[in-house]
Amino acid sequence: MRGQKGGLNSSSSSRRPSTVLYLVCAAAFFSLLVFAIQTSFFAQSDSSSSSVKLDLNTEQDIRTLSQFQSTVQQCVANRGLGLTADIVDHCNLILKYPQGTNSTWYNAQFKVFEPLQYKFNVCEALLLWEQYRNMTTVLTREYLDVRPKGWEDYAPQRIAQLGTKNCYNKTICEEHLNLILPAKPPFHPRQFRTCAVVGNSGDLLKTEFGKEIDAHDAVIRDNEAPVNEKYAKYVGLKRDFRLVVRGAARNMVAILNGSDDEVLIIKSVTHKDFNAMIKSIPNPVYLFQGIVLRRGAKGTGMKSIELALSMCDIVDMYGFTVDPGYTEWTRYFSTPRKGHNPLQGRAYYQLLECLGVIRIHSPMRSKRKQGWSDIPSREMIGRAHAAALRLKRGQDGDLGQFGSCKVSGNVDPDKIGPVSGSADMSDVRKSSNYSKWEVLPFESLRKEAQDHYNQMEGVSLYKMDGNKLDDLVCVRHSSKSAVY
Repeated sequence: MRGQKGGLNSSSSSRRPSTVLYLVCAAAFFSLLVFAIQTSFFAQSDSSSSSVKLDLNTEQDIRTLSQFQSTVQQCVANRGLGLTADIVDHCNLILKYPQGTNSTWYNAQFKVFEPLQYKFNVCEALLLWEQYRNMTTVLTREYLDVRPKGWEDYAPQRIAQLGTKNCYNKTICEEHLNLILPAKPPFHPRQFRTCAVVGNSGDLLKTEFGKEIDAHDAVIRDNEAPVNEKYAKYVGLKRDFRLVVRGAARNMVAILNGSDDEVLIIKSVTHKDFNAMIKSIPNPVYLFQGIVLRRGAKGTGMKSIELALSMCDIVDMYGFTVDPGYTEWTRYFSTPRKGHNPLQGRAYYQLLECLGVIRIHSPMRSKRKQGWSDIPSREMIGRAHAAALRLKRGQDGDLGQFGSCKVSGNVDPDKIGPVSGSADMSDVRKSSNYSKWEVLPFESLRKEAQDHYNQMEGVSLYKMDGNKLDDLVCVRHSSKSAVY
């Protein structure tokens, strides 16, 4: 019995370490399992928390834009002369004309008259036009140098009747562009506080805006619009910039009539007619680098606003047919001619006013006390712009102020580049005052322009193609440069 009892005790003792080992392993496995479960739980919790935070930020941006839409809607009701705005969602709204509005333009292609309502994406419009406040809208050498195949492929598109689609030899295009191609931007964001964009509408003769127009820091006019004592009380006498199309070239010498400092900006392409005209006048001449909008009002008015917004804090618009009741196309210096009064354009101009882009002046508006309190404030516009940009890029997609740069480049600080003009300029052109714009001491700019330059870190922004927000050519200048 003793032997048997002793044998049992010995066996039990030999199994005890194995049992303890099993227990230790089980405890370790259980601990690992608990740790894995906790890790997974917290990871899911963090992911869920991030998702909730993202959703909350998105909801806040949508609320911000919805509040902005309501302000725009009220602005249209107050200022639209019968136009109303129906909100679709936080970005889209429909501008409607009242029933009975005379739609005079017949679209032969679709066999319909112009409709009485138009849908606009306010978020896209806000992003586009606020971007113009930081843009350069004049073609420059630095743009052609930095843009991929700028000289080879793009430059020939800006020269009519060149005889080739490509300038594999850069000098071929340079010969045509030297007259009008500055090394860097001649005009700068915030350079002027107030600018007047003056159209050619006959409704200018119904008011006497002349002195008011001349009180602006800069005045932008179009094509063949005359400026003289005959029309002075209606359109003023100040003349700083003029956008011109091909058809205006043949009459430009008579139109300028000795206004040697008025800057001409060619809207589309240069060609032999323009070059011949340029050689006979002393005025500085440049080539517009802007775009044509795919929606809304098109043509001269849009390009004038683009140019003004790239230089001016406040843009006042005169002489555009934006009041109701017109059935023909009028100009203040000639008899009415066949055309149309585009309802879509009138609606889009009204939208731009209620986005804080322009301020509209017209005969019907002059009859009431003109105030701007119902236009969204710059602070509200800034918040709406930031919200629209976050929704477009995604909450984590903030790429900074240069996030829209598709192509970037640098300007050699030791190579400022030539002032515009070719070596064989005529005696008349040798007196052109290009240096006034192209050799400008930084300290001579408005403080707001200097602050903007520093904020943008010396980078100029250009549109590349189309109407794409994320399609810019960005050129960095040396902050040590003695001139802007």
